Amino acid sequence: MTSSDRPRSQASANGRVRGDTEVAQAAVRALEWDVMVPNERIQVRVADGAVRLEGNVEWQYQKSAAEHAVRGLAGVRGIYNAIQVTRRAMPSDVKNRIEDALKRSAEVEARGIQIEALDGKVVLRGKVHSWTEREAAEAAAWAAPGVSNVEDRLTVGSF
Repeated sequence: MTSSDRPRSQASANGRVRGDTEVAQAAVRALEWDVMVPNERIQVRVADGAVRLEGNVEWQYQKSAAEHAVRGLAGVRGIYNAIQVTRRAMPSDVKNRIEDALKRSAEVEARGIQIEALDGKVVLRGKVHSWTEREAAEAAAWAAPGVSNVEDRLTVGSF
């Protein structure tokens, strides 16, 4: 029997062999159970225990939640997250929403941050006082609708 003739399967934590079909079914169920994931927009493919997630979602947290939902499943050897975050807002709207969120945040001094938004990509530049402030600014950028990529060029230091 050659390696290409062998059935593709993975051992679970209890030693039971779990095939790609079982892994795929478990992944679909995990996505259905996760309230953060719009499971009807996501497709799952499994080959040799490698899970590929595909589809379109509106928010980055949904893409991340989908990956998190399947990561710990028995038989999963790796994950390729090809889910796309679709753009649904104008760059000026994205920039304004991020700026507003930063102004509302007690953790962030918004004056030191410049925001560029174009085609779903946001670039944050400037100085912040702490790592917590930097993380809060990045989280505010990811929370804006239509954002598919955040480039964090913020530096941490005193003003």
